[in-house]
Amino acid sequence: MTTRRGQVAAKPAGSTPESGERIAKVLARAGLCSRREAERWIEEGRVTVDGTVLTSPAFNVTPGNAVAVDGKPLRAAEKPRLWRYHKPSGLIVTSRDPEGRPTIFSKLPDTMPRVVSVGRLDLDSEGLLLLTNDGGLARHLELPATGWVRRYRVRVFGTPDAARLAALEKGSSAGGIDYGPITAEIERQKGRNAWLSLSLREGKNREIRRVLEPLGLTVNRLIRVSYGPFQLGSLARGEVEEVTGKVLREQLGTALKRDKSHADHRR
Repeated sequence: MTTRRGQVAAKPAGSTPESGERIAKVLARAGLCSRREAERWIEEGRVTVDGTVLTSPAFNVTPGNAVAVDGKPLRAAEKPRLWRYHKPSGLIVTSRDPEGRPTIFSKLPDTMPRVVSVGRLDLDSEGLLLLTNDGGLARHLELPATGWVRRYRVRVFGTPDAARLAALEKGSSAGGIDYGPITAEIERQKGRNAWLSLSLREGKNREIRRVLEPLGLTVNRLIRVSYGPFQLGSLARGEVEEVTGKVLREQLGTALKRDKSHADHRR
């Protein structure tokens, strides 16, 4: 169905194979972008289906539809791949920044395929960031329901109180936002600064900084050292290394099988 302007009108999204998959999900699984970015691309008129511009992300496509982004046909889905990346401080985790700040994607090797990040680290944070060519896999790994623990080493200005840090395990609230349980331990105090070790499963925007602020602690360095079973280890700052297929199958077997079934349906 098309509008008078020749643009695709939205149709109800279904959940059965016969009715196809939501367009944003298809773009994400092709490794082009995240679902949120796909929705923004659609709003900008960059996505076409069978030659006509899509106007709403509430639209399903089937293997028989010709999908294109910026006039380029959607490529066939590749097998899911995953990389460990040591994000330096001072880079932002986005494909484009209106303020012109450097992004992680502008610093990746030219040999890398198009990838999306699994979650984010803010401008001033550093450490382990997972990258994948499959947006659907990225979404799966980001979900708190997946149960993967994110671990951080955090340097703060101030003197931490062990009892108040221990209370974070019951969950907390800051700035009107509720946060899940955080395990926090004091590593050492040196002068006016202290190093903490924190573990959490949610990872909301600037969560650690916001949760520690009411405790009188100002974060001045934040390093993610692990994400689920994947470790930062000895990965040098700015270095990227692909996770082997064997390790990927061991850690993500079920998720990989689900992604493959979606890819097979689209062929």
